Amino acid sequence: MTDPTRGVLYRDRLPRFTRMPPPDAASDLVAWFWIPQWNLPAGVESRQPILSYPAANLVVEPTGVTLWGATTRVSERVLRGSGWAVGALLRPAAFARLYDTPSTLVDTFTTLDAPEVHCLVAAAMPDADAAVAAMAAWLVDRVGPPTHESRLANEMADLLMTDAAMLRVEDAAERLHVSVRTLQRLAHRTVGVSPAAVIRRRRLQEAAQRMRDDADASLANVAAELGYADQAHLANDFRAVLGLTASEYRTASRSQ
Repeated sequence: MTDPTRGVLYRDRLPRFTRMPPPDAASDLVAWFWIPQWNLPAGVESRQPILSYPAANLVVEPTGVTLWGATTRVSERVLRGSGWAVGALLRPAAFARLYDTPSTLVDTFTTLDAPEVHCLVAAAMPDADAAVAAMAAWLVDRVGPPTHESRLANEMADLLMTDAAMLRVEDAAERLHVSVRTLQRLAHRTVGVSPAAVIRRRRLQEAAQRMRDDADASLANVAAELGYADQAHLANDFRAVLGLTASEYRTASRSQ
């Protein structure tokens, strides 16, 4: 499984947080499940900016069920009082079956009419294992078996998000034995963002993790190791997506 802290910009702000692999039956549909639980004193807030994965999330909370599309910017969740959520980072095979037009859900969400899964998960909490099992079983039943296209979409997403050698869309298309245009259409239909956007997000997540965790890492070295054209390109990505420079982020992440 991918490093569970990747995408988390400020680890010390996290509430109680569990990340769990999917049961085998749901492995084509879910990358992992994530479960935050919190109980904050009155008047206290927990703010957690997240540099999310370019993928959809199905989220069950006490108030209902929501489906969140891929994001192109940092998102923030403000926690107050007490609560919980059970989320599933969806693989393309599931997202495309739950929502007809993934590209229209980029940077936004929709309420899902799914009272069955809400009842099942709410009844299981706070038992994380039981909640995940219930949500996974519901997804398998709702989505059905993957098609040839959805399996290819899963391969595409796995390749773009985990293989550091994938720096160009052309490289991914060649590895998957499809044309660049086919890959672009596939990403549009099943993820909602372009293959190039997925590559950019992976590299920026890795860069943020390096800048946060390695006190000796220079921006120039990180840029070179991650395949950026130069330090300026990485610096521009930081400012455009995170809203602060790499140096400012490093300072902020170490002051939590």
